[in-house]
Amino acid sequence: MGKAFKILFFLGLFGAISAAAITYGIYHSVKDRIPTVEELKDIELKIPLRIYTADNQLIGEFGDQRRTPIKYADIPQGLEHAILAAEDTNFYNHPGVDIMGLGRAVFQLVTTGEKQGGGSTITMQVARNYFLSFEQTFTRKFTEIFISLKMEKELTKHEILELYVNKIYLGNRAYGFEAAAQVYYGKSLAELDLAQLAMIAGLPKAPSRYNPVVNPSRALIRRNWILQRMLSLGMIDKNEYQTAVEAPITSKNHGVTPDIEAGYIAEMVRAEALQHLWR
Repeated sequence: MGKAFKILFFLGLFGAISAAAITYGIYHSVKDRIPTVEELKDIELKIPLRIYTADNQLIGEFGDQRRTPIKYADIPQGLEHAILAAEDTNFYNHPGVDIMGLGRAVFQLVTTGEKQGGGSTITMQVARNYFLSFEQTFTRKFTEIFISLKMEKELTKHEILELYVNKIYLGNRAYGFEAAAQVYYGKSLAELDLAQLAMIAGLPKAPSRYNPVVNPSRALIRRNWILQRMLSLGMIDKNEYQTAVEAPITSKNHGVTPDIEAGYIAEMVRAEALQHLWR
């Protein structure tokens, strides 16, 4: 018994040392891609050029990405809960990486030969969206993990969630949830009800597949699944769930609607701004 224990002990020790060596080697190979603390805390968001009149009336918007950044304090609680229910229930407890979730993802890959998702936390999604590409390689995945661990050390959970809600792509040129509220409902996030918040919370997984304008049936299934998750997690009560799950789909594609129709003047201002930029 003692000899068997020693063998198991040395095998475990060898495995731990090997894992540490492999992890160090991977870290050494990707460390130059990990952002500094200053880079983490000085992230700039790309927003469209908006032209306003002197009394703050919109007359034009230019840019491929529709985005309206918001602060964490402006995130409706219903949206935060819907995002956590859909994407990362354990967000406030894990250190940036959900070991159990990664384990399930690896098991799915090994047993089915296909990547079925489920291993990425919100922090890892932020790391990928801000600092990495979407290439499906082990090197990128390990870099994503190291960046996530560093983000959790240097930023608060609220700061990470704020980055997430402002960057994630949600279809129809909408980047971030405030832009998605405007694109799909023509309203601000603060004006959306629980059913609408759950609907756009379902978009990050697959913006085209769960687009409520293009694929309303799939979007409805996704929305109701999120609402069911919120109910089971105690985020909403049965009355709130029932009201939201019975709500019809009210989304449609809302384009940019200027307060004042002055497209020619808006284009003149845009051209003048570009000239000043390149001088």
